[in-house]
Amino acid sequence: MQSIKTIFKVGYGPSSSHTIGPSRAAEIFLEKNNSASRFVVTLYGSLAATGRGHQTDVAIEKILGKERTDIIWKDEEELPLHPNGMTLEAFTDDKKSIDSWKVYSVGGGELKDEDGRLSEFKDIYPLTTMDEILDWCKTEGRSFWEYVQLHEDDDIWDFLRDIWKIMKDTIKNGLDNEGVLPGPLNLNRKASSYHTKASLAVHDIHHKGTIFAYALAVSEENANGGKIVTAPTCGASGVVPSALFFAEENQGINESRILRALAVAGLIGALVKTNASISGAEVGCQGEIGTACSMASGAMAYLLGGSPSQIEYAAEMGIEHYLGLTCDPILGYVQIPCIERNAFAADKARESAVYAFFSDGSHKISFDQVVKTMLETGKDIKANYRETGKGGLAQNWNS
Repeated sequence: MQSIKTIFKVGYGPSSSHTIGPSRAAEIFLEKNNSASRFVVTLYGSLAATGRGHQTDVAIEKILGKERTDIIWKDEEELPLHPNGMTLEAFTDDKKSIDSWKVYSVGGGELKDEDGRLSEFKDIYPLTTMDEILDWCKTEGRSFWEYVQLHEDDDIWDFLRDIWKIMKDTIKNGLDNEGVLPGPLNLNRKASSYHTKASLAVHDIHHKGTIFAYALAVSEENANGGKIVTAPTCGASGVVPSALFFAEENQGINESRILRALAVAGLIGALVKTNASISGAEVGCQGEIGTACSMASGAMAYLLGGSPSQIEYAAEMGIEHYLGLTCDPILGYVQIPCIERNAFAADKARESAVYAFFSDGSHKISFDQVVKTMLETGKDIKANYRETGKGGLAQNWNS
C-alpha cells in the first residue's frame, strides 16, 4: 500500500479524475513530445460524458496549448481498463504520427496505463487491510497514526502540516467568496450566508450550520476551480477539512492532534483505494463521498479519544451508510448534488464518531467487509449512474 501522500494531493478543481489526472497525463506526454506541432486527445466513457462540465478540455488545452490541440469526445465508447480512459497522439507538421499513449485517470488524480499505475510512490505499508492494522494496534498498544509514522518518511508531519494549512486557507477563501458558480446552473454560493446564520444560532443548530458552512466553502471553491486538497478526491474534498476545522475551532483541539487525525484519515483513504476504489466513474459516489465520510469519521473518533476499535467502527459506518450512492452530476458539473453531499457527509462523520465512541468498539460488520461490499456494489451499478451524467438526477433534472 502506498503513502498517504497519494490521498492528499494539492490541485485545482473541479475534479481530480477529470482535471488533475488528465492535466498530469498531458504534462507527461508533452515532456516526451515537446517538439510536436499538433496533439489529438480522445476522451472515452465517463471522461468524455461529463468532461465538458468538469472542464477536462480546458485543463488539457492549458497544458498542451489550445491552438495546437484537438479534443475528440467518445462518451459511448470505453477503453478496457477503466471508464476514464484517454489517448494522446502527437503529430509533426506534415501530420505524421510520432507518438501515442493510452492512459486512464483512475481517481484522486492518479493515472494508470497498460504497464500499471504511474506514481512516484512505492508500496511502503506491509499491512494492507484494516483487520491486520487493528491487530497490530492491539498487539503493540499503539494507535493508527503511530502506524503511519512508523512507515512514512521523516517529512510526513511537515507534509501534513502544509496540507492542513491549504485546507484551512480553502475554507477561509470559500467563506469570503460570494456570487454565482461557473456554468449554466447559475448556482449561488451558500457558504458565507450559512456561516453568518450559524454564528447567530446556538447549540446543535450552531454546530451543524458551522460544519455545513465549512464543507460548502471547500466544495464551492472546488467547483469554482480553486486550490484544494483531494481528500480523497476533488468532488469529496470538503468533508475531511470541514470536520477537522470544526474540531480545531470549536473544540479547542491543538494542531498536533489535528495532524495525527489527518494521518488516521489518510490511512483509511489509502485502505479504500487499495482494496476498492475512490473513483466515481468506477464505483459511483459511494467511492468518493463514502470514502471521505469514512476518513473524517475515523479522524473524528480519534479526536474524541476513541480506541482503535472505535475508530475502525466509525470508519466502517462512514462507508456503510453511503453504500449504493450514485454519481449523477447535473450537466456534468461538480455542483448538484455534489456540494450538498459534502456538507451532509461532514455532519454524518461527526455522528458516526460519536456513535462509535458511545460503543465499546465491537460490531458485526467490519471495515474490510464494507469496503469489499462497496466495490462489489459499485461494479453492479449501471454506467448511467457512475459519473456519466446520463441517469439519476442528471437525467430527471429540469432547468
